[in-house]
Amino acid sequence: MFSIRSALTERASASPVAISAAGMISLAVAMGVGRFAFTPLFPLMVRDGLLTSDTGALLAASNYLGYLVGATVAARLRMGATSLLRLGLIGIVLVTAAVGWTSSVLAWSLLRFLAGVLSAWSLVATTAWTLAWLARLGRANLAGTVFAGVGVGIAGAGVFCLIAARPGVPAERLWVELAVLACAAALLPLIVSRIGPQTSGNDHSVDIHTTEDAWRSRTTGLLVCYSIFGFGYILPATYLPALARQLVNDPRVFGWAWPVFGIAAALSTVITSWGLQRFSRVQVWTASSVLMAAGVLLPALWGSIISIVVAALLVGGTFMVITMVAMQEARARAEDNATVILAQMTAGFAFGQLAGPVVSAALGRITADASFALSYAMLLAAASLIASAMYLSYENRERNRIKEH
Repeated sequence: MFSIRSALTERASASPVAISAAGMISLAVAMGVGRFAFTPLFPLMVRDGLLTSDTGALLAASNYLGYLVGATVAARLRMGATSLLRLGLIGIVLVTAAVGWTSSVLAWSLLRFLAGVLSAWSLVATTAWTLAWLARLGRANLAGTVFAGVGVGIAGAGVFCLIAARPGVPAERLWVELAVLACAAALLPLIVSRIGPQTSGNDHSVDIHTTEDAWRSRTTGLLVCYSIFGFGYILPATYLPALARQLVNDPRVFGWAWPVFGIAAALSTVITSWGLQRFSRVQVWTASSVLMAAGVLLPALWGSIISIVVAALLVGGTFMVITMVAMQEARARAEDNATVILAQMTAGFAFGQLAGPVVSAALGRITADASFALSYAMLLAAASLIASAMYLSYENRERNRIKEH
């Protein structure tokens, strides 16, 4: 009886539906809460007098730095992907709740740093685990469902803030309530990753150094473009709600900028998974970079609530598509060192997004008008994304030419 029950449990836990659902929810918690919860909560903390623009930028930078450190360390951890996934999710719940239990900017900066570290670990581990098993089960097309989790988490956190931000409810309480919701959501990936198929996060049976030259030349360009992507998307992803609030002071209106961003991200990966049957991953990446550049550029050229919504759709509808196809393409080019290259890609992205606010702040030193500084930074980000798209298009043509010969 026990053997039959074990066999049924293993078969159910190894099903593509269970794995993709667990991966989706894992990314929803890791990114929607661990990485992006601060975006919709920031205006509420300013409302309560807890933060200013400067201290808010400090907390955002702390999270970006933690994400960079976490991604850099992920490939070196002697820990399986499923163990790293569980550690990341549990840690995110705890540090999110701790923001509501403290009242010090220094403590908040440390907690957001830790949230960034744990989010990077969760992303790398979830991606390595789910992509490996979906490929093994012949259901790689379900990757779109997995990566939709980031958009689901973003939209969920945004809608939660819209509903829970009632008059008289302090922002600290919202952090604790969000942590409770994240804890409930994390139960599925925690259970499935424990009873489901296990896979090593870092296959140390492979000598990384002996194979490094073989795949580095195939992934260096991808790594640079993915780093540019991090720089290009972070400014609108960070400031869209604040820009909307400047134009419309009604929270029922400006508060929807972030949920729209998340909904677009969630739908985009599922839709793109169908389109990958006709176009290559690099082609999809190229087109998405151009669309994102348009979304980044729009608020800098046209200051209206319509432009903010369109920008949210363009950026939100492409940033997870790029994440999905870039991770899949990098893994395909360095399959024997999948976790290593995924961690490097995540670290490059983290470096790019950390550079975004730094460049914006540096431009702020040149001009006294903060809005102009942000506009200049967005212009630079859009130009970088276009340059990235041009390189990807060139590389795709060259690879096809070599294959033909």
